[in-house]
Order: sequence, then C-alpha cells, then structure tokens
Amino acid sequence: MRLNETEFLLSLAAKAGKTVSGETAVLNAVRSGNASLVIISTDASDNTKKKFSDKCSYYGIPHYEYGTKTGIAHVIGKEVRSTVAVTDPNLGGRIRMKLEEMSVDGKDQDK
Repeated sequence: MRLNETEFLLSLAAKAGKTVSGETAVLNAVRSGNASLVIISTDASDNTKKKFSDKCSYYGIPHYEYGTKTGIAHVIGKEVRSTVAVTDPNLGGRIRMKLEEMSVDGKDQDK
C-alpha cells in the first residue's frame, strides 16, 4: 500500500517517537502543551470527536479529522486508534500544511 505524503509524514513522526496515541495519552499531551497537532479519525464516535475538538480548541491546539481508525493504526504501527497527537512542532506544522492543502483541494493530490 502506497502512503500519501500526509500519511508518510505521520509515519515518520511515529518512527521518530514524536507521536502519542490513544485517548488518555493524547489528552495529557494536549493539556500539557506538548501536542502540536491532533488527528481524530473520521470514524471516531461523536463523543470522542466532540471531546477532542473542545479540548484542542480550549488549549489552542490545531486538530483535524482524517483517515480511519485502522488507517491511522496502520500508519503509526499501533493497534486501532481513534486519536493521535504529533509532539514535534516541525513535523506537526508540515502535516498540518498537507491537511489544509487537502481540505482546500477537496482531495489528496498524492494518491
């Protein structure tokens, strides 16, 4: 399976140890200010989406809905996850830029 550029950058961040995943770890990263970007899977429950959207907005952390639970898990090399936070500001900024390009274009140019 070929990864698009967003998934490649997320995978790179995970391999570098610059991600945290799972609800508790991501919430702790957001609260402590260590998260530079939060990704919420599109198939997460409405409660999970609202919880992370509200927390990220309150703490000023950019957040996006992207991918599926299994897709995110595949990219970061973990079990099924509905949320992942990137802790490196440079990688987080680059991933954010790609996600915003996708939202403007309405699709991912890399696939």
